[in-house]
Amino acid sequence: CGMLMNYSNENDTLQSQLINMGVIPTLVKLLGIHCQNAALTEMCLVAFGNLAELESSKEQFAYTNIAEELVKLFKKQIEHDKKEMIFEVLAPLAENDIIKLQLVEAGLVECLLEIVQKTVDSDKEDDIAELKTASDLMVLLLLGDESMQKLFEGGKGSVFQRVLLWIPSNNHQLQLAGALAIANFARNDGNCIHMVDNGIVQKLMDLLDRHVEDGNVTVQHAALSALRNLAIPVVNKAKMLSAGVAEAVLKFLRSEMPPVQFKLLGTLRMLIDAQAEAAEQLGKNVKLVERLVEWCEAKDHAGVMGESNRLLSALIRHSKSKDVIKTIVQSGGIKHLVTMATSEHVNH
Repeated sequence: CGMLMNYSNENDTLQSQLINMGVIPTLVKLLGIHCQNAALTEMCLVAFGNLAELESSKEQFAYTNIAEELVKLFKKQIEHDKKEMIFEVLAPLAENDIIKLQLVEAGLVECLLEIVQKTVDSDKEDDIAELKTASDLMVLLLLGDESMQKLFEGGKGSVFQRVLLWIPSNNHQLQLAGALAIANFARNDGNCIHMVDNGIVQKLMDLLDRHVEDGNVTVQHAALSALRNLAIPVVNKAKMLSAGVAEAVLKFLRSEMPPVQFKLLGTLRMLIDAQAEAAEQLGKNVKLVERLVEWCEAKDHAGVMGESNRLLSALIRHSKSKDVIKTIVQSGGIKHLVTMATSEHVNH
């Protein structure tokens, strides 16, 4: 095994030959049999770490009970370095949707939540690293549709409930992971409707409020992503508008960060879809329209430029209001109106 490790480090073709020879199921069995033997366990983990990066090997790992073995091993670890070593195998493997589900079924999530609980208030470097790794891995598990749905459990899931508690925490890493987790849970209409009916919007707006001044860009971006996804189902739009989401989002108009600008625009566009009153209100908001006109010329940022153009035309289309057109004209947006009018024919 030690020999294998050294070879497979440098040599990709050798790695794929080893995979074809069926080394993966063999190593997984070894790990199961010799889990008491620290030196051998460690060797297997290093070999897995090298192999897990390859797509072809992830498919093979999915046919073994690697998820179970790794979670069992993980539960026994006390030392930070050993935990990190297992994390380094778990993260690449968890990119595979089948393995995501296996890890969830093997109880990895409970381990991750426990780590978060233990480390959240610590300022020791090891603990901070573990908190980040555990919460990142949690978000990764939620990227799979089946694993996400299993953990949502109709919004009654204890995992979903625990992740909700991350959002009001004082730890930026946890706030970030919590908002990303909500954005992942919000990948189908049923979940979105349930979450909005159960008060998630206020939690996300409170979180955004905490980051208007100190401006943690990753948290802003994640919270806006979550709000944007939640605004997709038609029934949520009016509820979110009356909760004040548009106002909360507009506070970030002065952001100079393209990822935040992009999400802010996308969120507003989702909110005003077929909402005439809101579209008119926003379309007459001079500060917003001036910023949109400015962003319509952000040649360095094609995404922001495209979203600004789309939001401007959505404001006109959904409000059907002369005042909105007047505001756009007064804000120097004539040439964008012309561009839109000519491209409308192309698009429809």
